[in-house]
Amino acid sequence: MSRPGYANPPRDSLELASLASSPVSPRSSLSSASGISSSRRLSLENEDPLDASNPAASVTNGHRRVDPNRSRNYSVSSAFDFGSNFYPLPSTTAGGYAPLSALTPTSIGTTGGLGGGSLEKHKSLTYLNGLSLVVGIIIGSGIFASPSQVNTNAGSLGASLIVWVVAGILTWTGAASYTELGGAIPLNGGAQVYLAKIFGELTGFLYTWCAVFVLKPGGAAIISIIFGEYIVNAIASSTSSKWESEDLPGAFLNKAVALTGLVVVTLLNCLSTKLGTRMGDFFMFFKFIALLGVAITGIAVAATGFTWKGDANHEWKDKGWFDGTSKDVSSWAVAMYGGLWAYDGWDNVNFVIGEMRHPGRDLPLVIHTAMPLVIISYVLANIAYFFVLPSSVIAASNTVAVQFGRKVFGPIGALVLAVAVAASCFGALNAATFTSGRLVYAAGKEGYLPSIFSRVGISSEHTSGRTRSRSWLTKRVSRFLGDEESGLGFTPIYAMLLNTCITAAYIFVGEFSTLLTFYGVAGYTFYFLTVLGLIVLRVREPHLERPYRTWISTPIIFCCVTLFLVSRGIFADPLQTIAVAVFVLAGIPVFFWRLRGRDGVRRGHREDDGPWWKFWRRWLRKG
Repeated sequence: MSRPGYANPPRDSLELASLASSPVSPRSSLSSASGISSSRRLSLENEDPLDASNPAASVTNGHRRVDPNRSRNYSVSSAFDFGSNFYPLPSTTAGGYAPLSALTPTSIGTTGGLGGGSLEKHKSLTYLNGLSLVVGIIIGSGIFASPSQVNTNAGSLGASLIVWVVAGILTWTGAASYTELGGAIPLNGGAQVYLAKIFGELTGFLYTWCAVFVLKPGGAAIISIIFGEYIVNAIASSTSSKWESEDLPGAFLNKAVALTGLVVVTLLNCLSTKLGTRMGDFFMFFKFIALLGVAITGIAVAATGFTWKGDANHEWKDKGWFDGTSKDVSSWAVAMYGGLWAYDGWDNVNFVIGEMRHPGRDLPLVIHTAMPLVIISYVLANIAYFFVLPSSVIAASNTVAVQFGRKVFGPIGALVLAVAVAASCFGALNAATFTSGRLVYAAGKEGYLPSIFSRVGISSEHTSGRTRSRSWLTKRVSRFLGDEESGLGFTPIYAMLLNTCITAAYIFVGEFSTLLTFYGVAGYTFYFLTVLGLIVLRVREPHLERPYRTWISTPIIFCCVTLFLVSRGIFADPLQTIAVAVFVLAGIPVFFWRLRGRDGVRRGHREDDGPWWKFWRRWLRKG
């Protein structure tokens, strides 16, 4: 089976195990028995997964070494002898399972690999990078701008702090469940891959349909607009000018700045993965420093009574912390909903797990570091707000951090906090762009989107050694800004451009009330299905390799929470819920249209003919 001379990059171990477990179809080398195209089988026919270029193979004197301390049992049976670090998968795709990443024939490179490049083959993300992606998008603008939904509906200071802690712990259960799934299925795409694997490709596609076209770009648009508003307000306050958000010039300027920030973030992330992750790391530390500064300032004000002008707030001393606690269950539900919304973004790292160097080790560390840090930061920030501002101001303001800075340090403090919130939004936008691009890229690899969105770099073939023919200066710039092995441009550029275009459209529209309902219903429905899939996967594949295994009570608790949130969204706005359901169901015919285009080569069309618009090739061949 071994064929010397092939130097294709090594495939992911889970991918190879999945390949070996699929029976060879007598109909076509491009189609599996279920009719789903499989570029993976074609790649294996031309590439020995255990040759010298594959790190999974360890060869000494012509024989593969086997570590006696790492023996495993596998549920696969094939002619291939896999290394001990491979992930086992069931030997059949029946029973609701779908192949993970059945690619289009056009995405198969001439060398028999995945095409011009694959992000999963260049694993560059570390523990710190994963931590910055999670923290970067969870800590956006909410805790700085408007924590009032939680505080107002809880009714008292003490009750609101309880809500912040409970919401964080409940979110943690979902993150822990995703951690187990990410370790068992270490591929880019997050819930898209998990749902397709467990419940079938239609479910995975519907998630992609909603996430790519609504959830991800809509959330990024909200972050962008808040970024624009804080930048404009900071400039206005520093120049003694004033723009009202309702006025046309002010609204236009807000959107212009929002679009500028979006374009800048996209361009930087298109340059290299290193640049995107370095920005993420920087903004993560910046956010923690900003929140720590707010907490220390609040404690100092409480201890000294110092403010820039006027008397310090004494409400936290004169009034009981649980006085006025709401006894209405619906108010507590709204408060909890607001708290869970503020913690959203915990699943970000799952979209890029295929690029992590040590996913089985680092993913649990990322989640179990990020969540307690964020919970503690949120609680300390709210306590600081209570020490400085009256509860009436916190409840009425959507710029709490700016009011905090103005109260303590005057106009300069308001300006500094406005810039800090804008920087926090920029960091969140960076994390959202980075991970959303990977989701679109994974969808292109699956064939859910046109294959161009699965392309890495500008051209179809990306070679990491191109810098050898460049000038000395170009090489130095590429090494400083680019990735170590692949240089500049080895990113899913087309995928990120698609996400940016859709986000820009949402920024122009500027209407997000329906988007919030969409998120509350569709978003949490897919959260529920994904975590439910964890329970299903434990029953169906009890021997699947799981580097991390959470308590069974963890996904059960999270499923109950998501059902509560979905039901609340349905009863709160049934008409918009119907519109959401119509949009989701509209993805079903699109799925079958994409499936037909992905799984079958058009009759009379050969792959070497090129795209449909290069018709002269077919004419010359016929002639």
